[in-house]
Amino acid sequence: MKKCEITKLLENNVYPGRGIIIGRSADGSKAVTAYFIMGRSVNSRNRIFVKDGEGIRTEAFDPSKLSDPSLIIYAPVRVLGNKTIVTNGDQTDTIYEGMDKQMTFEQSLRCREFEPDEPNYTPRISGIMHIENGKYNYAMSILKSNNGNPASCNRYAFAYENPVAGEGRFIHTYMEDGDPLPSFEGEPEWIGIEGDIDEFTDKIWNSLNEENKVSLFVRYIDIETGKYETRIVNKNK
Repeated sequence: MKKCEITKLLENNVYPGRGIIIGRSADGSKAVTAYFIMGRSVNSRNRIFVKDGEGIRTEAFDPSKLSDPSLIIYAPVRVLGNKTIVTNGDQTDTIYEGMDKQMTFEQSLRCREFEPDEPNYTPRISGIMHIENGKYNYAMSILKSNNGNPASCNRYAFAYENPVAGEGRFIHTYMEDGDPLPSFEGEPEWIGIEGDIDEFTDKIWNSLNEENKVSLFVRYIDIETGKYETRIVNKNK
């Protein structure tokens, strides 16, 4: 697999949908994650990220324009002790509750499938970061229809132990724009991670399609102390 520039991946794709990035800062001291949402409809674009405890949730920017809260209002990020959960839907809560009962990341997701938004059947993408005693590892998952056939759910999980400094993985819901939207394929993309939290935030936000981007969350977590910095960018202000 070839390591890619996140800017190139985003600039060359007008609609990757929702995306999760997890990796490690170039100096090796920080666990890094980012989550962005995009939208093509008025309902999807009418959102912002807001802080919710140690995590975030989506919220309607203009409540009067919210036509259907299902699939667009949820908590993308929650923290369970030394674990940070990042997903593109309400499976964040499923993972949180499962792991709180000593289930694994993969076991927690066994009761979930792709989203029921025919004909796209949007994949559920998820990530889990585990930081403990100066050690860091993470995993990612995608639950998707069988090439557009909703009768079968294909489940994939990817685990990354002791991530290399300056590297990360990027998984997103759609390969590209389309009708129906084609689901992500293959292993999470291998990307470089450079700069501090503000530089990385700007790099991602400025590379997303101007018309379709909605919100971005970025967090850098100190691997030794567990302390973190967070950035939230909303197109709607």
